Formats: sequence, structure tokens, C-alpha cells
Amino acid sequence: MFEKILVALDFSAYSQKIFDCIGEIPGVRDVVLIHVVDATHPSKLGWTHEPYIENAKLRMAEKKEALERLGLTVYISVDVIVNVITQGTVPQAILDAAEAHSVSLIVMGARGINPIQELLLGSVSSSVLRHAGTSVLVLHFRPAPGEGAGPACPPDTPLFSRVLVPTDFSRPAEDTFSFVRSIPGIDEMILLNVVDKGESKEEIETAVLDAKMKLTAMKEECGASGIPATIRVRVGDPTEMALAVAEEDDVSLIAISAFGTGRVREMLLGSTTFTIVRRTRRPILVIRTGLSPDS
Repeated sequence: MFEKILVALDFSAYSQKIFDCIGEIPGVRDVVLIHVVDATHPSKLGWTHEPYIENAKLRMAEKKEALERLGLTVYISVDVIVNVITQGTVPQAILDAAEAHSVSLIVMGARGINPIQELLLGSVSSSVLRHAGTSVLVLHFRPAPGEGAGPACPPDTPLFSRVLVPTDFSRPAEDTFSFVRSIPGIDEMILLNVVDKGESKEEIETAVLDAKMKLTAMKEECGASGIPATIRVRVGDPTEMALAVAEEDDVSLIAISAFGTGRVREMLLGSTTFTIVRRTRRPILVIRTGLSPDS
């Protein structure tokens, strides 16, 4: 499943909370911790970046020890970028490390809250998500009343316990469903299809009935795997409906394909998947099964 994962840390409050969830990732054995120091600009405090780099190494060593106490094998890497032309960018350094270590999952935290209280995706997370060659887990943290962002994975809500799986019945969505169904430890799956096309009331009703039939078949497959499932059919905008169902059903995780129904190999900014990742308040697993939309 996810035997080797890469965790990108920037020592922000969001990335610190990632450690609350690492032990819940199915099958994890090896963890690659990476922190990238962007030394392409002068220090704001007027000194070299060396003190920060040394401090980062110490903090990474502390995180390594904490994870080793969970029985995990941990590798640490503190990369320093001094020239964006010859060495690339922070997202590229993370992507290069993921490829070099052959990880099956990249784990990152989302950052920032806009004036209308919708979580935004940080620029590094956004770039990694768009260009990663493997699955990416983005951990959004829901604010606790009066306490800012609450714990990433509360003890009474395991990360993979109640999983929402939106589907458009495309080949990538089918592959994602099969992948999620194989993940151990899922207590319930919420299967969602959103009908967003129809020129008449009759066409919409026919599409809803068709969606219910297909979701019922998927529910039976879940049952054969020992996973209870609930089906949801909505009419409207796929993004809005997925976000609404995630809140209504209080899901612990959204699992969605990186690919849509088009012929584009990379997930594009503005796609349904990317918009859901950017706006949701829930942890979200963006799955790349190794198959392109054309497969």
C-alpha cells in the first residue's frame, strides 16, 4: 500500500501536525523526511543561512527520533537551494526526492485561511500536487473553536475511517475506487456521483437513476470486501456537491483521482479535483494509479 512515504516539512504549525497522522497511514514502514532551505535570497535578518540550516538539521533529527519510536525506519534530508537556475525550486526538490527514494506517497500540509474561512493551498503544496508522479496526501486541519487549527487526526476520528469517494464512472475513477477498496482499516465508504448534465427534467431523472444503479453495484463490491458503503447522488456543480457531502457526512478523508475524463495527463489548475483540494476542510488523498486518462 504505502510502505515508503515522503513527508515534506517547513516547520510551520500545519506541517508539525502531520506527525499526528503518519502512524495511521496504511502499511507505512519507511519515512523520508525532507526540509528544503531556499537560500536564493539574502536573509531578512542580515546573516547567512547557515544558522537556520543547522537548526533545521537538529529539528529534523528530533522528528526522526520520534518516528523511530513508532517502529518506523526514517531517512532525513535537508536540501539547500542557492541557485534556482541550476538547482530548481523547493517543489522540484521535493519531487526529485520522491523520485530518488521511490516513495509511494507524498504527505504535505495545506496552509493559510482566506477571509471567508476557506482553506487555501500553499504554493509549494500546489506545485507538488500538480506535478507529482505518485499519490499525494494533503492534510487540511479544521479549526477548533477558539483554538485556531485543531489536531490533524483526533483519536476518535482515524484518518482512513470514513472515506468519501467521488466518482464520474470514468476509467481513472474506477481505478481509484478499486485502489481505495483495497486499503485496510476503512470503516465506511461514501460513494458520490454528481449529475451535472441534462437538457430536460426527464434527462436529469434518467441520469440520476443510472447513477444510482452504478453506485449500488459499487456498494455491493464494497460489501464483498467487508466495507459498509453509503451511496449519494446529487444534481449540480461537482465541486460544490462534493464539498457539501464531505461536510454533511463528516468524512475523515476524501479520496479522489488525479485524472479527469479529458485527455490531459497532468491535473490542471481549475479542474474539479484541484478545486476540491484547494477548498475542502478535510484531509484529501489524490490518487495516481499509474494509469493516464487515455489508458
